Amino acid sequence: MPSWVRRAAQSLFSVLFPSDCRICGEPLLNVSRLPVCPECLHQIGRVRGRVCSICGERVLSAYAMAESDGMVRCPVCRRVDRPFRRAVAYGSYDDALRELIHLLKFNGVQPAASVLGRMLAETISAIEPGFEQPSVLVVPVPLYKGKRRQRGFNQAERIARAALKVSNARGRLRLAPDILQRVRETHSQIGLTSHQRRENLRGAFAVPHAADVVGREILLVDDVYTTGTTVSECAKVLRLAGAAEVWVATVARTLKLASKYAGIGEEEKPAVSAWDVHEGAQDEDVSAGEGSEILNLE
Repeated sequence: MPSWVRRAAQSLFSVLFPSDCRICGEPLLNVSRLPVCPECLHQIGRVRGRVCSICGERVLSAYAMAESDGMVRCPVCRRVDRPFRRAVAYGSYDDALRELIHLLKFNGVQPAASVLGRMLAETISAIEPGFEQPSVLVVPVPLYKGKRRQRGFNQAERIARAALKVSNARGRLRLAPDILQRVRETHSQIGLTSHQRRENLRGAFAVPHAADVVGREILLVDDVYTTGTTVSECAKVLRLAGAAEVWVATVARTLKLASKYAGIGEEEKPAVSAWDVHEGAQDEDVSAGEGSEILNLE
């Protein structure tokens, strides 16, 4: 199409169907089902900088050296075993990526799932070489039935379906949305301490048929990893049901500037038991105003 024809079509579209980008507010000039301008989408990039090889948290320079096994571990992952093998995310949970997730999660803008799905697909490709089994079950973090009925969909499942259309050419990944269920409603996590968060989610998830996961490798997916309490509880339940391994992939992750454990001597660090650790224990006093708490409402 000649450039002048394209410009004329865009101008006609903007006159007949005036709309603004839902992120930056600038007028949209292209016909698109997603009300987000190309510039805002272009701003969304991969996580940069040194992050923990296990949980994906940002790692300070004092802990940035790889250990003998080649892994870089944050202070918490140096002390405890996670219920998951590794957690990875596409981008930092802020700015345009956060707003794009909001459009899907809270405003029901379904085309956003396709864009987020492509991001999740890239994330999955980064950890796929570590999968040991020829078939891996993809399990979205579930919503409680009341919340799902109210929202009309589970955003984690929508994003996972979109991702598998992109990254599952070899058929290695199989979506299994009913493997894990949320069996009771939970309170908002906003303002809760790490202990209260764990208690809030304790017993909230279940595997109805353990035979479906015994010996299986699981890829747990969600839209956002904030403090990590939710994915840890899900991974723990899956492992206790017999899953051989659990991996975690999310579109976004809240990255902290520093760990409050940095510089604390070993004898001063609080004891944390394996599988009962709160991934966000090092960032318990991050304020909700930074967006790290508000949107982990499932």
